[in-house]
Amino acid sequence: MALSKSLFMLAITFACSYACNMNTQAKPKPQATGAIARARSLSPARRSEIARKAALKKAGFVSATHSGEVMIGGASIPCAVLEDGRRVVIQRQVVGLLTGTIKGNLDRYLGAANLAPYVPEKFAGGDLDEAAINFEANGTKARGYEGEDIVEICRMYLRARKAGVLLPNQILLADRAEMIVVALAKVGITALIDEATGYQDVRDRRALQALLDRYLRKEHAAWAKRFPPEFYREMFRLRNWEYPTPSGGRPGVVGKYTNNLVYERLAPGLLKELEERNPKGDTGYRKTKHHQWMTADVGDPALTNHIHAVMGLMRASDTWDQFMQMMDRAYPKKGDEIELLEDE
Repeated sequence: MALSKSLFMLAITFACSYACNMNTQAKPKPQATGAIARARSLSPARRSEIARKAALKKAGFVSATHSGEVMIGGASIPCAVLEDGRRVVIQRQVVGLLTGTIKGNLDRYLGAANLAPYVPEKFAGGDLDEAAINFEANGTKARGYEGEDIVEICRMYLRARKAGVLLPNQILLADRAEMIVVALAKVGITALIDEATGYQDVRDRRALQALLDRYLRKEHAAWAKRFPPEFYREMFRLRNWEYPTPSGGRPGVVGKYTNNLVYERLAPGLLKELEERNPKGDTGYRKTKHHQWMTADVGDPALTNHIHAVMGLMRASDTWDQFMQMMDRAYPKKGDEIELLEDE
């Protein structure tokens, strides 16, 4: 009797243990439960979009993390910021920006024989497919060009106009190109796309208006080349100076021009603050260059963008006076006082 009771209790114990084990295996993990719940809460359209995005990602398409529309020259242009940081505009809208209509392909305009010497290197040879960027946005395939490509195409028309080789039907395109260059010089295509897509909200310590302590380092960095040779070559051309000079040096006024064109127009009070942090010594020279004080995350990118925008206006100008008029309109001086930004 005692043996039977023991066997009975052993069987009950085994059965309970088996049932508990089965119950544990059948119960999904909390993470899996959450994922299942989230999947069930999605609409069929959203689930389909996620599936398409995954398929395109597997096929090698880079994704757009932000999208929007930017106003350039009175036109609303769809644009996006890709996950690798590139800013792009939709392919068909590049033609629309130049002509006012999205009809026609870009190669129709880049393939004109009289423009061949001025076509941007990226588009030389007419292989537009290689220059275009394939990406996915919201689960849909898209093609576009980098924002800076717009500027280069506009400069193509301005260089051709300067050389006097434009055909009658291209003159209006060159006039529109000049308008676009001036409009973009006020902020820059990258900043416009960032604002249009909302990307500036997630950038680390970047903004269109920045305080001086975000532009400048507490201690200067090691010297590195910041001003391309073309900056000075174009300056010398507009001033009708020989470049390079026989001695290889530069006239003393070049430093004043650089302060005027760059540091006085980059941010409020920037030049004044630089002169305090980087003063002249007893010899009349500074120990470091002003650009060595620019921060890596905000100051350097802002300086680089500004220098290239200035060079664009230089290339589009025939005389120094014309260039300075465009500079004053696109980049007025910021003044000597630091303007604090108020929170919105």
